[in-house]
Amino acid sequence: KGGICRAPRRRTGYHGKNDRAERSGHAPGRPVRARHPASGEVPLHAVRIMGANSSDGYYTEGLAAERLRRCYEVAPPRVQDYLQAETDFVLRHMRPRDSVLELGCGYGRVLETMMGLAHPIVGIDTSRKSLELAREITGGPPRCYLAAMDAARLAFRDRSFDAVVCIQNGLSAFKVDRGALFKEAVRVIRPAGRALFSSYAKSFWPHRLEWFRIQAAQGLVGEIDEDATGDGVIVCRDGFRAETVGPEEFIRLAASVGAYPKITEVGGSSLFCVIHVH
Repeated sequence: KGGICRAPRRRTGYHGKNDRAERSGHAPGRPVRARHPASGEVPLHAVRIMGANSSDGYYTEGLAAERLRRCYEVAPPRVQDYLQAETDFVLRHMRPRDSVLELGCGYGRVLETMMGLAHPIVGIDTSRKSLELAREITGGPPRCYLAAMDAARLAFRDRSFDAVVCIQNGLSAFKVDRGALFKEAVRVIRPAGRALFSSYAKSFWPHRLEWFRIQAAQGLVGEIDEDATGDGVIVCRDGFRAETVGPEEFIRLAASVGAYPKITEVGGSSLFCVIHVH
């Protein structure tokens, strides 16, 4: 099952990470040796972190694992409807036995819903804390593989997956070059496969803001900076910032990889960008 993962490319600027990989779901810092790039493949669960980062570590350490799960537990009913509508939309685009990669899988909330349909499922995230919890929730290999990895610098071979999923406004949360992320997502998709990205629908703003105010009141995120918040952007006084990706930007990003997307509003809450790879 490790055959869909290529050996990580060697890069500069990483301190002490070039010669080892770490298993997600094992004790932090416990190394497993990855094969030398010249030898080809490495097991999926042994992929090392590829310069993974979240610009300020917000989702890597602070808003991760149980704390992140709590954000979803406190979501009001309208937000719960939004989350369910997103998941349902993704599942409608899955085929039995598809191989699926989720970018920014967090603690495994969406991975768990796909496990009965797709196989194999791979989830990547920059937070090892969240990946540890995702392993508990999904059971880990062979049903679900997890790796710490930068979504804009994937360590997988070309044409490894039938579908790539990046939902719940992950494009904003990752704080990476969005063009590079789109390029990498399309690169690892097989012919006749698809990529699904989502952000928030403009009309959902009041509900989204209410949800974040609840999170702030619970101490899960910082106090909302009301002066800086608005027009699709939420800013907290602890450094958190979440933007929105609109249809024009989705079309521009898709065009940068030679694709014409289908833009769909789902449930009056999500804006989906679906790219079919030929």
